Amino acid sequence: MRKSLLLLSFMLLGLSISAKQKIDYVDPFIGTTNFSVCNPGAVLPHGMMSVVPFNVMGSDLNVQDKDARWWSAPYEYNNKFLTGFAHVTLSGVGCPELGTLLTMPTSGKLDVDYHNYGSEYSDEKAFPGYYAVDLKKYGIHCEVSSTLRSSIERFTFHKGESHILLNIGDGLTNEVGGAVKRVGDTEIEGYRLLGTFCYNSQAVFPMYFVLRVSKKPLSAGYWKKQPKMTGAEAQWDTDNGRYKLYTTYGKELAGDEIGYFFNYDCEEGEQIEVQMGVSFVSIANARENLNHEQQGFAFDKVCKAASAAWEQTLSTIDVEGGTEAQKRVFYTALYHSQIHPNIVQDVNGEYPMMERFDIGKTSSNRYTVFSLWDTYRNVHQLETLLYPDRQLDMVRSIIDMSKEWGWMPRWELFGRETWTMEGDPAIAVVADTYLKGLRDFDIQTAYKAFLKSATTKGQDNKMRPDIDPYISKGYVPLGYFAQDFSGDNSVSHALEYYIADYALGNLASALGHKAEAKRFYKQSLGYKHYYSKESGTFRPITTDGKFLSPFNPDDGADFSNAPGFHEGSAWNYTFYVPHDVLGLAKLMGGKQKFVNKLQMVFDKNLYDPANEPDIAYPYLFSYFKGEEWRTQKEVTRLLNKYYTDKPSGIPGNDDTGTMSAWAVFSMMGIYPDCPGSPYYTITSPVFDKVTLHLDKRYYPDGDITITADRSAATGKYIKSISLGGKKLNSFRISHKDLIKNKNLIMKY
Repeated sequence: MRKSLLLLSFMLLGLSISAKQKIDYVDPFIGTTNFSVCNPGAVLPHGMMSVVPFNVMGSDLNVQDKDARWWSAPYEYNNKFLTGFAHVTLSGVGCPELGTLLTMPTSGKLDVDYHNYGSEYSDEKAFPGYYAVDLKKYGIHCEVSSTLRSSIERFTFHKGESHILLNIGDGLTNEVGGAVKRVGDTEIEGYRLLGTFCYNSQAVFPMYFVLRVSKKPLSAGYWKKQPKMTGAEAQWDTDNGRYKLYTTYGKELAGDEIGYFFNYDCEEGEQIEVQMGVSFVSIANARENLNHEQQGFAFDKVCKAASAAWEQTLSTIDVEGGTEAQKRVFYTALYHSQIHPNIVQDVNGEYPMMERFDIGKTSSNRYTVFSLWDTYRNVHQLETLLYPDRQLDMVRSIIDMSKEWGWMPRWELFGRETWTMEGDPAIAVVADTYLKGLRDFDIQTAYKAFLKSATTKGQDNKMRPDIDPYISKGYVPLGYFAQDFSGDNSVSHALEYYIADYALGNLASALGHKAEAKRFYKQSLGYKHYYSKESGTFRPITTDGKFLSPFNPDDGADFSNAPGFHEGSAWNYTFYVPHDVLGLAKLMGGKQKFVNKLQMVFDKNLYDPANEPDIAYPYLFSYFKGEEWRTQKEVTRLLNKYYTDKPSGIPGNDDTGTMSAWAVFSMMGIYPDCPGSPYYTITSPVFDKVTLHLDKRYYPDGDITITADRSAATGKYIKSISLGGKKLNSFRISHKDLIKNKNLIMKY
């Protein structure tokens, strides 16, 4: 499969076989099982549009119905029953959303029931910006690609009766409702309602579309699912079951289970192309997006441009050494890290404003899909280092949301706050960016918004509703506040606030607000209230100020919500104090006890590589002189065990690129283990040499090289480190020193 993929890639880009590119190391099938919820569809870096094979709704013989299992992705590698191609999807998220507007080519007698028209498939191929598959039922060859805001599909038919379907009713989202209207023989338009992400019934939004086909059909029409009937009434449409066909109607049709079909009589090998433009503002904007990004039907041209866009993005990093498999893991991880957030503005600059009915307008990129509880830990640090222009637009988008709505986002989705997970993560994102020297944004407005969430009383505080005891006592007691669907997460909430306040204190200091810097730093140390010497872990505190009893720190190790903790056990959170590692060690009885206990977490498999709270754990050893080898040992072991070039090659939910960003940093040999602090911890690079091509508009000193010199190695761990020719006495380096001194060398 990989050989065919590479040959097709070279053919489309007009390159010689010898000129291997970065995109040739990307395998979009990595992370498409093992609950990683990635997909192999076509998308551009941070593009609004994505076109993805949809295989989580099945036939009676191939039961894979999305509602029979908690699918949060439109595609799962082991499923083999395709019911169409979804337009605009999410990559690596824990709740089902989007994944609608399903196009599907069929042949033979028209059937609009996906249980019947779906098909098993074979010969999947994918590379950045392209996906192809053969439908076994029909012998139809399908290819898809995309621009930033539009898609193009090419279907190759056999001779005979053929159809192109647009299923507007079904999809991954839990919302229902849409509409479609015939505009002309080859064009339709409409919208689909989306949302209710992670149970938030108010976080809904419409997506508008315009669809065109390259050939005028012999006939066309609508379908709509009807209520279940009995007796004589059930006989009116025996051919399509409960789906009523509208063959002479030509205006709008609205409902929950609707669609549109184009009928053809094809010649052998005839190709028909389908285009779709989308917008989150209006149908008119969807049409303008399509007209602007595609002039006529030109599948190969779009595909070539998509691959070129990915090649440019991935070429920020060159690696030397390592195995072919490691390069596939690395560049696929970099690829996954650059799918989200996504632009949301149309070509005319219009976008849906945050939690408002108004339409805004921008002259730059406005981003959406901010899964900040995940991405504040490493994705935005990767953007800051490699793609500073994008990171600045992301920060500006976050700040503009606070202007429009009054609050910073936590988990924003197309202008709606979903309130997924907890904490105040925008603080660390913006502070980290500012402290690393990217400052072309409205930091004063951001700072005021941060003060608002960090000081407003709970009854009026959307971001920190349980802030009152946090301020008065220094912690959040058990039972004071319960998140809607995950129970009481008091310890998890407070730990997030400590990190946010630490970042806010650093920002306050940089802005010259000394009193506030001191206040927030002091608040960030409140984690000490939760440490129980008896259990040796953080432990929930009841409303009467006592530790929860009975208490088992192993509870929640199965990814459940133990009392006080979200998606994990006390072990997944006890070392979650990246801003005061030495203070935590002192609390535990000193360096050796800290190191031994942390090592035990790894040795007893209490570490969860698939969730965020403990993903920086391996790097904490390096805060202690003489123990840095443990970081190198554990990072290497985790990479080898959990990150592979197989479909299961990500340890779990990629969380919009967070797990992938962990792999990218770890394989390069540096990791930003404390959000809101402009430092990296060093570990062993996977490659002999890594070159980071930095944007000279923001980093005028240019490229950085990270070199692993194993020429005189006497062991497998780092013996000495130099930066810019000067020996380092620590395994931690500042962002400023790294970009200024350029050459980081580890000797073994």
